[in-house]
Amino acid sequence: MKKANYYSTPSKGIGGRIKQRISDFNVREITPEGKICEITLNEKNLSDSNELVVPENRDEYKYLIVVMEKFNLDINEAIRRIARFNHFSRKRISYAGIKDKRAISSQRISIYNPLPERMREFNSRFIRLREAEWSGKGIDLGELKGNEFEITIRNIELEEKETEKRVKECSKEMKKGIANYFGEQRFGGIRGITHLVGKEFVKGDFKKGVMLYLTESNEREEEEVRNARNNLKKSNDFSKAIKEFPNKVRYERAILNHLIKNEEDFIGAFRALPKKLRYLFVHAYQSHLFNEVINERISKGIGLKGVKGDVLIDGVPTAPLYGFESEFAGGKTGKIEKMVLEKEGIELKDFYVKKMKEMSSKGARKKIVLIPERLKLLSVAKDEFNEGKLKAMLSFGLPKGDYATIVLRELMKAE
Repeated sequence: MKKANYYSTPSKGIGGRIKQRISDFNVREITPEGKICEITLNEKNLSDSNELVVPENRDEYKYLIVVMEKFNLDINEAIRRIARFNHFSRKRISYAGIKDKRAISSQRISIYNPLPERMREFNSRFIRLREAEWSGKGIDLGELKGNEFEITIRNIELEEKETEKRVKECSKEMKKGIANYFGEQRFGGIRGITHLVGKEFVKGDFKKGVMLYLTESNEREEEEVRNARNNLKKSNDFSKAIKEFPNKVRYERAILNHLIKNEEDFIGAFRALPKKLRYLFVHAYQSHLFNEVINERISKGIGLKGVKGDVLIDGVPTAPLYGFESEFAGGKTGKIEKMVLEKEGIELKDFYVKKMKEMSSKGARKKIVLIPERLKLLSVAKDEFNEGKLKAMLSFGLPKGDYATIVLRELMKAE
């Protein structure tokens, strides 16, 4: 995978480690109106009961909007648990944006036509629902202003004054803007293969894409899962694999169950995944190519500043999230955009996936410059979980679609 290859700031990093504890990473969604979804959930109150107050639906609206807090859960798992408790399809639940899994996050979701008495009974150790209100419309993907972050970096090996100095220096430098890379979590966590699967779907090789998703392993995965993947890679025996893949990898098992009954129907097998999850694979591939365009701009000395031919949004240069309706920029940057695609052996028309149209993308453009908002160093103190080391707590805001890990990467200068 082509990662973020370059730093945008010359200051020295503070090193350290992020997400050592779940509570080290707090994400609060900012609504289109600018309201911040606050966090009340923490490691100490997980077991507290929490009854959702559902107001009377006087206007007979069909959607219940609630603030959902989740602790160390990805969005799909949280939605699955709510839908399962209510005995309805998860398709009836929608959200504005995906938040980090290893974190405490707070965001709005909308639920179509739920039973109020059932919603009041919902109680989960790692999910909290609150601030219910009825609405005539659901929440659409992308319907947010941004996110507010409060993050603790641990295991810092510097002195307190040096840590403060480096954070302040880098914060000042970042006000000029940094490369707006997509973060590592966009590419699928530990395995980092989401974009590779997406590429195979864009190329029309559905079998290769599905098998890559099922069999590609990583040494940091649990041994049981890793062994199951490796065995399937050697045997191609779906009936044997279903016995070896543990219940916890539900998506893989859903695909395998389909393939046992329909051995060559790889498109149908992939459709066993939730639709919103399927989208992410092609989006990840677009993100990988976007990062590559930034890398090429920097390596060729163009950098992040606007040059002749650039397509601007709010005066800021952009790069393509390639799609079948994309248009290239002009000048040197246009040549880079074409070259990145040529290296991949992909054409714009390939993003129209005829046999699986829901994986198609028209394309868009995204700013290549990121400026963190309201960045503050809240404290530097002894790290109670790493003897002799320090921890630094920071807060900042980002527009929707931008990644906190990219800001932290600049501060830490450590992958």
